[in-house]
Amino acid sequence: MKASRPGTHEVHAWQPAVAGITEVLHARFTDHAYPRHTHETWDLMILDDGAVDFALDRRRHGTSDASRVVLLPPGVPHDGRTVNPGGFRKRVLYLTTDVLPERLAGPAVDGPLLGDALLRRRVHQLHAALEFDDDVLEAQSRLAFVRERLLVRLDAYRVRRPGRESDRLAERLRELLDARVRGGITLDEATGLLHAHPTHLIRSFSQAYGLPPHTYLTGRRIDQARRLLLAGERPADVAAAVGFYDQAHLSRHFTRHLGVPPARYARTARDRAR
Repeated sequence: MKASRPGTHEVHAWQPAVAGITEVLHARFTDHAYPRHTHETWDLMILDDGAVDFALDRRRHGTSDASRVVLLPPGVPHDGRTVNPGGFRKRVLYLTTDVLPERLAGPAVDGPLLGDALLRRRVHQLHAALEFDDDVLEAQSRLAFVRERLLVRLDAYRVRRPGRESDRLAERLRELLDARVRGGITLDEATGLLHAHPTHLIRSFSQAYGLPPHTYLTGRRIDQARRLLLAGERPADVAAAVGFYDQAHLSRHFTRHLGVPPARYARTARDRAR
């Protein structure tokens, strides 16, 4: 992740390890104006604070409503500027045309401001998952639901609810996850092996087991880590053994699950032995 502070501006931008997202941008501007330009990607923006004004295909729009999502299509000229001295804070995802086909540009030009609380929450959750490159399955899953919601809003998709086959599909995915606790699995791999649509697969699993696949996999890894830590293994070795990216990845999830970091958890067993 890179950060810069020209004047009163703050910019953080990085390329995530998730196919379909070319860049993540978090920024705060107080007096900036983007010149008229285009992108090869879709720009998906949520506003966290302040107000922004922009023109898309020669039509001006403005918003100070943080509950709205802004969607700008590829190849269509647009600009952007601050509205008041307080400026604005935004988070942007640049999505490839593999995520949203370019043929949907027309509906986006007609209505770039999406008042959709569910979409806004899903985009926020995706940004949170992208903060760490070690949670790829979670980020892929959250991107799949963002994509689905955008397609629904652009009138290009209808959500399919899990039916009778969903229990067996969920069971097969759990078997895959159980077999790949250490190595993990990507959403693309799982959908390819099980011949299932990404969001339908995740919904089926969540309906059957009460939590999404990435959360289930993390829980399995935590269970294995606990046993190894109590057996005297070092946290760094445990992280690699159970499939976490590194010790920091293990520590973040372990502390969230158990309230204490791995080293402290292991120390309780040593103290008891004494």
